[in-house]
Amino acid sequence: MLPADSATLHSEDLQSDGYADDLRLDLHCLWLTILDKRAPHVAKWVRDGKSSPIPQNQEAVPYLQALTIWFQLCRIIDENDAIRTRRQLESSDGPDAVPGSFAQVIREAGLDKAEFQDRASKLSVGPTLTAHPTEAKRVTVLEIHRRIYRHLVALENQRWTPFERNQILDDISCEIDLLWLTGELRIERPGVAAEIEWGLQFFRTSLFDAIPQVCKSYERALSQAFDTDETATPCLKFHSWIGGDRDGNPNVTADVTELALQRGREVCTAYYIARLERAASKLSVSELIQPIPRVHAERLNRIIGEAGQNARNRNEPFRQAINAIIDALTHGTYAHIKQFLSNLQTLDDALCAIGARSLAERTIRPVLQTAQVCGFRTVTLDVRQNSSVTTRALADVWRSTGKSAPAPDSSAWSARVRSELSSSGLPAVDPAKCTPETAEVLNVLRLTHKALNGPDPHAVGPFILSMTRSADDVLGVYLLARYAGFGAETLDLRVVPLFETIEDLRNAPKILNDVLNVSLARRSMASRTRVVEIMLGYSDSNKDGGFVCSSWELDQAQRRIQRMLAKRDLTPAFFHGRGGSVSRGGAPTERAIAAQPDGTVSGQMRVTEQGEVVSARYANRGTAAARLELLASSTLKHMTNDRKEPVQPSEFLEALDAIAGISFTVYRNLLETDGFVDYFQLSSPVEELAQLKMGSRPTRRFGASTLDDLRAIPWVFAWSQNRHQITGWFAFGSAIQSYRRVLGTRDKILRNMFERSALFRLIVDEVEKSLYQVDMDLAAQYAALVEPAETRDRIFGTIQAEYERSCDAIRFLTGDTMIAKRFPKFRKRFERTRTDLHLINQFQVGMLKKARSGRSEDKHFVPLLLSMNSISAGLGWTG
Repeated sequence: MLPADSATLHSEDLQSDGYADDLRLDLHCLWLTILDKRAPHVAKWVRDGKSSPIPQNQEAVPYLQALTIWFQLCRIIDENDAIRTRRQLESSDGPDAVPGSFAQVIREAGLDKAEFQDRASKLSVGPTLTAHPTEAKRVTVLEIHRRIYRHLVALENQRWTPFERNQILDDISCEIDLLWLTGELRIERPGVAAEIEWGLQFFRTSLFDAIPQVCKSYERALSQAFDTDETATPCLKFHSWIGGDRDGNPNVTADVTELALQRGREVCTAYYIARLERAASKLSVSELIQPIPRVHAERLNRIIGEAGQNARNRNEPFRQAINAIIDALTHGTYAHIKQFLSNLQTLDDALCAIGARSLAERTIRPVLQTAQVCGFRTVTLDVRQNSSVTTRALADVWRSTGKSAPAPDSSAWSARVRSELSSSGLPAVDPAKCTPETAEVLNVLRLTHKALNGPDPHAVGPFILSMTRSADDVLGVYLLARYAGFGAETLDLRVVPLFETIEDLRNAPKILNDVLNVSLARRSMASRTRVVEIMLGYSDSNKDGGFVCSSWELDQAQRRIQRMLAKRDLTPAFFHGRGGSVSRGGAPTERAIAAQPDGTVSGQMRVTEQGEVVSARYANRGTAAARLELLASSTLKHMTNDRKEPVQPSEFLEALDAIAGISFTVYRNLLETDGFVDYFQLSSPVEELAQLKMGSRPTRRFGASTLDDLRAIPWVFAWSQNRHQITGWFAFGSAIQSYRRVLGTRDKILRNMFERSALFRLIVDEVEKSLYQVDMDLAAQYAALVEPAETRDRIFGTIQAEYERSCDAIRFLTGDTMIAKRFPKFRKRFERTRTDLHLINQFQVGMLKKARSGRSEDKHFVPLLLSMNSISAGLGWTG
């Protein structure tokens, strides 16, 4: 499915075919005009219906470039159409008619004002921008896309004369030409510093301004429902892993993390200064004409006095106070973010006190609300590291202090960790005696400690521990933090375990319980709010157990963790490691949240936003605001609906457990089949993928060459490129078939589940969409690259048979003979690209043959890489 397949962009309810089709026709003409100028032979090929294959050599470049640009233009059109239709729906039927709006959720909740606001006060949603290398487009290309989007917004205005409208179309034509001249592929792999700037660019261009827009939407919804004019306190908390995620990325060092913190501070400060300068130019309020109440005048004078002598704008205290705030921002004299927020609140209160609330809402309050979310940081930077690294670091620390290190996972190791955690003092660590890897771990912990005690304590977030396998893994990080200079009683550091594999998800409650049995860890993990944060890995659990089993185990892990923590009077806050594709948890946002187990979304929702998903959702202000409102309103809806959700019948739970178990066995049997690794590597461009310079991180964590160590992103990327897409459906058919056969006639249970179980319905829907994008004819062409023939025929035969079983299972459950008949918009979007994708896939197969035969020249490798880009653009996602 497309990465933004949610109510924000591609909802069935939020597209108007007529408008979008007209726009596609206009842009198709512009696109062809550029091709006439830059590649007339490609333009002729397009007009002839693309009846001939793409040349199997360097001459393929313009063909691939042309198709990629067209795919991208179609996505921009869809984005523009969705937001336009959303506005039209609100204009005609009111805000509460818009799917995913605060107004609709409040109306449907049916709560009185006090009860609703009590629940809403606990709301906190945290989009987390990650450094995962799934964005195949360059930043320069993304900026061109953004300008095209803005031109499309301008075209919506009906007041333009024909000449003026043609001028806008000419502007779009220039941007398409610039896309052609710029090129798609990166010449060099981007460094982490470039990735940091990529992430911050979304705040500069859209997110800073989208925050107050979301707040305003919430305020309007409250006003409509409860006749109140209360000001909204933002419920958003932006996090980022860009510059903090060192799991398998040697390029992320403590110095790089410090750079990320510095750039975040500089970017938001520059934004505040620019907005306040704009406010100062407007707030020419003279106290000679409008006296200011004494208490507010004193507060303004206090701000003015802090800046020293200020002879400008006499008798205009608002301008003087704003200039004083700008001066403090410029020179970095705020000791704490609270002082800045207090000064902004003083300005807002004073304007309201003189009856200028509208002025406050237009000048100061947007800055205040943005600062409440972004502080002096822009984003809260999480730190992530793999448990194998922290374990090695702790063993090295012990050796450097003259102690022999017990074997990891031994009882001696566990005993020493717990003993030292309870000790009042620890020996000093000499960095010179440590390995560079250990020194890096300690350095980043020291940097974290420094940031937590700086002007904005939220500049650094939790320590995400990848591949958490035991309580010792988590406790080891706390012990390392103590060696790095944290205290001995309660540590400010929050360690968030990340459970990724099926086995780890099943063991999660016990692991957490063992951690919480250690006093220091218990105090540190939930010292103030009694909320414990846990991260769930969708990508690796899918890679480990398949889509169906992963979906079930994630659901069950949340239920078991919630029950275990409740016994300790603690509440879980789940951090969902979702990616863009179905295979990585990328289901429609509102439905994915609705399908979360009851009681597991207690107002707090954190999700990762990765690669091309970030650009699809946050590149433009309107889309960004709609996405953020959808995320917040869906979480709010889950909270308000908890008491109304029916209890799942035990037969549903038993059926889902059986289906997940069967699917796990079938999926693992495939992965463990003799020759499967060879089949995967030869039938897909996974090895060539490393040459596609999408991100700073290696495709494998530690340079190994096994499936276990291959990252989930290239795993999904490769199966999407070769059109097998097993990561979104494999084993579903066998599971349904076996459940019906082995356990007797259970057709009625399955159909009831399809109608009444949000989780099962979500699984079925996403499997069905994945199956629709599979192309077994193309998959067979990729399979033909595999030798020996016995391996090829055996494994491809298994996949093909399972595909047929899965399609049959979908037909049985839905009652439709046609796959994805229930999703007409989805079908139509994909059908627009199917023929072109078929041509590109056939070209890619041919180029893979050349590249692997030794007959391919280096210059032929560029077309192969471009084909990967093109397929990703056509599908709408990479990994």
